[in-house]
Amino acid sequence: MPLPSASEPEPSAYDISTVDLSDDRYEVKQSAIRNKYTVRDGAGNVVLRGKQKMFKLKEEFPFVDGDGEDAFSVKAGGIMDVAGNYAITDAGTGEEVVVLDEDYSLFVENWTVRDPETGEALATIQSKNKLLSALRHLVGAANLFPNKYEIFDADGGHVGDIEGQFSLRDTYTVTVDDASDVPKEAVIAAACVLDALENK
Repeated sequence: MPLPSASEPEPSAYDISTVDLSDDRYEVKQSAIRNKYTVRDGAGNVVLRGKQKMFKLKEEFPFVDGDGEDAFSVKAGGIMDVAGNYAITDAGTGEEVVVLDEDYSLFVENWTVRDPETGEALATIQSKNKLLSALRHLVGAANLFPNKYEIFDADGGHVGDIEGQFSLRDTYTVTVDDASDVPKEAVIAAACVLDALENK
């Protein structure tokens, strides 16, 4: 039985069946109107589009791929989730891929990407600027200043970054190191909704 080549990563239980997010770098850009996002890969191709469904009891962000086909959705776990969790559900299989869990302590924006069944931490996304994080929660104007995050694996090792860019519309560059063992697709999906969840 042939072994998989080094250039072809083995399928992960946390892959999203409807999209291939195998690049190491993506740009997430918010539309001028409400929580609507476009995600481009390193070559500039649109790979995802998503927007928040308004007037829902539970927050929901459905995403489609570059062809407009359902890709995945991010949905709040409870009706009034101040510091709740959000499930990323694969539109192709109907299965929860990962759960995003916000650690809402002292206004600092830290998120944990967890296995939906075991609750095991797979990765964490932490704000690099604690003061700016606090201001973004307390002062609306602080949201004009881009935030930056660092992505860690389950052992606390650095595996990537989410870099905000200064603009009227929120724009983030998401980079995940190729050698990391974190579920890349789940982390990219998390990065897509991070801004929207923190600015709600």
